[in-house]
Amino acid sequence: MEYQFTNDKPIYLQLMEMFIIDIVSGELQKGERLESVRDLAIKAKVNPNTMQKALSELERIGLVRTERTSGRYITEDEDLINAKKNELVKAEIDKFLIKMKSMGFDKSEIIKIMDGGQE
Repeated sequence: MEYQFTNDKPIYLQLMEMFIIDIVSGELQKGERLESVRDLAIKAKVNPNTMQKALSELERIGLVRTERTSGRYITEDEDLINAKKNELVKAEIDKFLIKMKSMGFDKSEIIKIMDGGQE
């Protein structure tokens, strides 16, 4: 995972988004054990408290689980992963549609262009 941060939102939220993308894409496999908070923080060049906050939030939404003596693991709940994937797709489509509408396209024009039609 390559870590590049922007100034538009807190780093822990950006870390969460990166982990979520890696989980739904399969780059992080279901049931896979994550490295320690300290090691992940070093790789991301962030404060361990920031990484801890991101992982705690991922645990809160169910994408990560903690086993007391052996660390953190990616969920094996395929339905949850697919639901999160669909949520991401919808959010990206919504952003795209908003941008296209601001450029003067309506939904039917966008669909026509996407289907290979010319405007």
